[in-house]
Amino acid sequence: MGSIPEELMARRPTILDVAKQAGVSKSTVSLVLQGSETVKDSTRDRVRAAMGEIGYVYNRSAATLRSSSSGLIGLVINDLRNPFFTEFAASLQMQLAEEGYATVIANTDENPALQIKMIASLVEHGVSGLILSPAYGQQAETLAALQAAGTPTIQVLRQLEGSCGSVPFIAPDFQHGSALATRHLIEAGCQRIAFLGGLEGRPVTQERMSGYLEVLAAHGREPVIFTGQATRAFGRAMAAELRDHHGEVDGVLCFNDLVALGLLAGCAEHGPRVGSDLRVIGIDDIEDCRDSFPALTSVSCNISELARTTARTALSWIKTGLAPAPVTRMPVALVRRASSG
Repeated sequence: MGSIPEELMARRPTILDVAKQAGVSKSTVSLVLQGSETVKDSTRDRVRAAMGEIGYVYNRSAATLRSSSSGLIGLVINDLRNPFFTEFAASLQMQLAEEGYATVIANTDENPALQIKMIASLVEHGVSGLILSPAYGQQAETLAALQAAGTPTIQVLRQLEGSCGSVPFIAPDFQHGSALATRHLIEAGCQRIAFLGGLEGRPVTQERMSGYLEVLAAHGREPVIFTGQATRAFGRAMAAELRDHHGEVDGVLCFNDLVALGLLAGCAEHGPRVGSDLRVIGIDDIEDCRDSFPALTSVSCNISELARTTARTALSWIKTGLAPAPVTRMPVALVRRASSG
């Protein structure tokens, strides 16, 4: 740390001045001010020393006042490249705008370290609330950052491990949705039904698979599970795998629509024929489902209603100070199209 610049002697120091004096980022200073345990002791000591050297005083009451009246909502999304999250973010932003709030969107690209930085930065800028679809990894550190911030925060679609009850969660009823889809495939005459996509061991994979497993067990059938990235590329590659090595599979429930759309594309090249030889269902019901060939049957999560409910829940918490229910499950419905016959 160097000497105090002359210009600082003539004005009140800011958090940026502390960061410069300590040789750290603004987000790191913010975490120190919030009492976050994610900052190393040596870094914390350096930041506090810099605060003393330049005469910085943290006005916590003023920070709280800014946070509660900023009119800003932070939206932290794990993967904005996924059309589902893009549709959700757009719907949420529009709903918040109708209520007079602006949305600041951060894409973490499944990077938990970046996620922690984005949360700290949004809190530092005084957002009134946070809406988070978390990336996996460093879950304890992310939860610590949220707890230190004290900003009303709602998780959507995914949950941080250990956050149940402390950070409210809103998501579609994926268990019921996968059960609906599996029953539909059985009623359509499918004898061997596979579940395709989703990384093994992830809570969201288990949740989207749970209804499928329950229905198959009730009918005395064995599951056929192929885990993998929830992407079009994985679905496309699995078309050849099913055709060449698992010809007995005549029905597929996919982790999401991206996997299902990839499977449709792969089958269009060399078979099997979707809708007759192989019946396919996705989950989420993004806009692309209606325009694919054949049109994709999907479990609709009613993205716009999910966004409206999330926005209203967050704003109610901010305005009243009353936290919402720990878990809210949104209804789902099966939208039948040509891919399932």
